[in-house]
Amino acid sequence: MTDLDRRLVALYDDDNPDGPDHDFYRALADESGARSVIDLGCGTGILTVTLAEPDRRVVGIDPSATMLDHARGRPGAAAVTWVHGDSRQLPETSVDLAVMTGNVAQHIGDEDWARTLLDLRGALRHGGTLAFESRNPAAEAWLGWTSTERTTRGTAHGPLEEWSEAEEVAPGVVRLVASNRFTDTGETIVETVTLHFRTRSELERQLHAAGFAVTAVFGDWQRGPVVDSSAVLVVTAVAR
Repeated sequence: MTDLDRRLVALYDDDNPDGPDHDFYRALADESGARSVIDLGCGTGILTVTLAEPDRRVVGIDPSATMLDHARGRPGAAAVTWVHGDSRQLPETSVDLAVMTGNVAQHIGDEDWARTLLDLRGALRHGGTLAFESRNPAAEAWLGWTSTERTTRGTAHGPLEEWSEAEEVAPGVVRLVASNRFTDTGETIVETVTLHFRTRSELERQLHAAGFAVTAVFGDWQRGPVVDSSAVLVVTAVAR
């Protein structure tokens, strides 16, 4: 698989800054007293490095070598163990907390999703916590992802023109095509991703089948209830 473009990876943190989602996961790590944490799908490591503490081991795992290269260059990166791969490369067992952030869960197809949950259950200690978020399908966020016009912003590599198209290709399955054109060179980079929008009941059923007990499903980062208009489903579960 072709890896991500380094110029676009450098923009990732600007598009996905530290915010209330990261606050939620940091608070969960502190509240649970976690001394070992896995960040699966850690991306550029913007959250991962902030989870690391002198008495806490943190492992960041991502399938993108380009993302991990960026993560390794962050301040504080030396306190994290970085692993190239997916859940099959989980290096530790009896872990206290595992997180999947940035809607990573939606990038994983159904067969791989079932395996990922089983792999995470195998890595967590009995009573260990799994936490992740996934966009709420009832909110139909993808309806606003198709660009009505192109936008342009400045980057270190010159102006970047951006536009996107999104289509629900099957119930709960959305194909997003994002186009990025560096206007100085005329080079266009197209990224296509398939996103899986799983309902609350689907997630609960899948977690139960993998050996987890769901402890909470929140509708926002302030731990409010889920309603139809909730943009996100924030899930916590414990390993049975």
